[in-house]
Amino acid sequence: MTTRAAFLEDIRREMAKTRGLFEASTSPRPAAPQEAAEAVRRQMLERWPQALERFREEFERVAGVFHRVPSLEAVPALIGEIARARQARRILSWSPEALGVDLGARLGGEGFVVTSAQDADPREGERRRHREEAAAGEIGVTGADWALGETGTLILVSGRGRPRSTSLLPATHVAVFGAPQLLESLEQVGIMLEALHADPSGTMSGAVINFITGPSRTADIELTLTRGVHGPKDVHAVFVEGR
Repeated sequence: MTTRAAFLEDIRREMAKTRGLFEASTSPRPAAPQEAAEAVRRQMLERWPQALERFREEFERVAGVFHRVPSLEAVPALIGEIARARQARRILSWSPEALGVDLGARLGGEGFVVTSAQDADPREGERRRHREEAAAGEIGVTGADWALGETGTLILVSGRGRPRSTSLLPATHVAVFGAPQLLESLEQVGIMLEALHADPSGTMSGAVINFITGPSRTADIELTLTRGVHGPKDVHAVFVEGR
C-alpha cells in the first residue's frame, strides 16, 4: 500500500523532470492578519466603485445577472420579480439576521413559500428537514461575505443561519451584498480569510468556504457543456446601495 508520503514524493519527482513556465512559491501569510485586513478595508473605502464595475463586467461575462437596488427594503420586491419570472414559488433563504432582511415577512403573503434558516445550531431532525426543503427550493437567497472584482466571484462562508445548501441546491441562486464586501484581488481575499480565522470569537461555525463564479457548468467527455447539473443554472448578484 502506498503511503501518503510516498505518494507525494512520487508527484514531486515527476514534476521535477519538467521545468514549469514560471516559478511558483507559497504566498507569505500576514504577521498581523487583523491589521492587514483593516488596511484593505481602508483602501476599499475609496476604490470600491472601480471594484464594483470590474465585478459587474466579470460576473456578466460568466453569464451572471447583476442587479443594483437603493436599499435592503427593495430586495424582497426584486426577489419576487425574479421568482415570478421563473414561475417559482418556493424560496429558500439565509436567516433574517444573516441576510439582513426577512423575506418571509415580506413575501409570505404574496403566494410564495419562504423557508429561512435558523440563526442557531439545528438539531438533527431540523437539519434533515431543512435539507429536504432546500432540495425542493427553487430560489436560494444568500448574502455574500466578499465579492471579488477581478473574477466576478462571490465568496460565502457557511455557518449558523447560513447553510451552504441555500446557494447550491436551488436552481436559481441570488446573492445580496454591499460596498463593504467588495475586494479587488484574490490576495485581498486571502488576507480577509486569515483575519477571520485569527480571531476565534469571529470565526464562523461552518467548515466550508464557497467560491462561486457564475452558474454551475459541467462538460461530458465530448465537451458538451451543460448548466445546472452540480449547482444553480442561474446566479444573480444584488448590490445594495448604502449598505
